[in-house]
Amino acid sequence: MNKAVVLLSGGLDSTTCLAMAVDKSSAANITALTVFYGQRHAKELEAARNVAAFYKVKHYELDVAEIFRYSHSALLDTSNESLEHSSYAEQIAKNHSPKVATYVPFRNGLMLSMAASFADGLYDDDFVELYIGVHDDDNAEGHAYADCSAKFVASMSAAIRIGTYEKIHIVAPFLCQKKSDVVKVGLELGAPYHLTWSCYERGDIPCGHCATCLDRAQAFVLNGVKDPALVELKRKKFLSLVELY
Repeated sequence: MNKAVVLLSGGLDSTTCLAMAVDKSSAANITALTVFYGQRHAKELEAARNVAAFYKVKHYELDVAEIFRYSHSALLDTSNESLEHSSYAEQIAKNHSPKVATYVPFRNGLMLSMAASFADGLYDDDFVELYIGVHDDDNAEGHAYADCSAKFVASMSAAIRIGTYEKIHIVAPFLCQKKSDVVKVGLELGAPYHLTWSCYERGDIPCGHCATCLDRAQAFVLNGVKDPALVELKRKKFLSLVELY
């Protein structure tokens, strides 16, 4: 069975990728890699740990926050930029720019490169898969994230194959699909969406208004189900209230 490294952020897309990788092979052949790049929503790191524990896969974390010291991305904890509570399409139209405030410079390029080096050293096998959960919604609205586009992934894939002597192969199963398609697959595989975190804000509960919250909500609506993470939060809140009496 093929060995694989999955870039695991703790969100819906990467969790679904992990579910697919485990389903295709086995937990023993899969390694999850989580990257801390200084993101303001560091709560997703906790989510990644919980998801990795759920699947009983090996899990490693890398800290590369220093690389983005001079970035002004609103997604970074050190940034003074405001986080807009609107869809990517609305942000692009409002700001007359192909980029959104939450774009982190070449983030996916950096993570894929590091993950390729990591996977090459981790496994002695001649063929290793490297999963990334980018999907069409990430770039459809005026290419809000250029490093999620099909052109970008194809270019990185070619470079990594060449640079690793055809050993590391990128797998981006949702590259041409919508987030609702990602959720559909995850639901079929029993992905632990109740453990995931998507919101860009720092709170203990999702804000419901940032671009990723809006995308996530729509994805579950289109699948005709309630968001398991929100259901779990309501359950915990109820139990907390019960404990007061």
